[in-house]
Amino acid sequence: MAAMELLLLSNSTNYGGSMFSHAAEAFAEVSAGDRVTFVPYALADWDDYADRAAAALGAFGIEVVSAHRSGAPERAILEADVLMMGGGNTFRLLDSLYALGVIGRLSRHVREGATRYVGASAGTNVACPTIRTTNDMPICHPPSFAALGLVPFQINLHYIDPDPASTFMGETREERIDEFLEENDCQVLGLYEGSWLRVSGASAVVAGRSRLFQRAGCHTYHEGLDVSGLLHLTPAFDGGRRPVRGES
Repeated sequence: MAAMELLLLSNSTNYGGSMFSHAAEAFAEVSAGDRVTFVPYALADWDDYADRAAAALGAFGIEVVSAHRSGAPERAILEADVLMMGGGNTFRLLDSLYALGVIGRLSRHVREGATRYVGASAGTNVACPTIRTTNDMPICHPPSFAALGLVPFQINLHYIDPDPASTFMGETREERIDEFLEENDCQVLGLYEGSWLRVSGASAVVAGRSRLFQRAGCHTYHEGLDVSGLLHLTPAFDGGRRPVRGES
């Protein structure tokens, strides 16, 4: 069995750069000269998104076809050597994957090394056990929050620290992740803009800045965090306290 190969990006585009250019070398490593099948379903305009992704990756010498242009998109996804799951709205993307009936088989193909997987933003969210740590609004209602489960921990993308000079009084990203941990015993890896997680077999290493959240607290790392140990975790969900109805 081949090793699982993942490239999970926080974002598609860095400020001042072109699409995917900040991770061009990582893309080339994972694709290894093979054609990439792009999944555009996180956005509403599939044609435009697929064309932009193909042009961006084509600039690095990577050939791209889009699953939505296949007469059987589910087959295109499941038969891909390299799959690129684009960003957008995580709920819409997961709902689309459920509609195509590919969740279980795609997860198995990636974990067995038959398909190399690249995700950006929403595409990274659906690589987690669930989409419960997405920043997106639930614009649609997928059958379940359960996702591909390629890694046994959650990831929060586009992570941003609280601004100590801000007068904003709403919840910070850290507070929302803390609320998740109150309900679920599952570590959360926060990836700042421009960062990504590279998984190859038993190795999992962050390129760029990250923050790791667990019930015991959180720590910030500036470069090269090795999270290989997290690949052996077993997450537990839905353990929060609830009131109990009394006798009427």
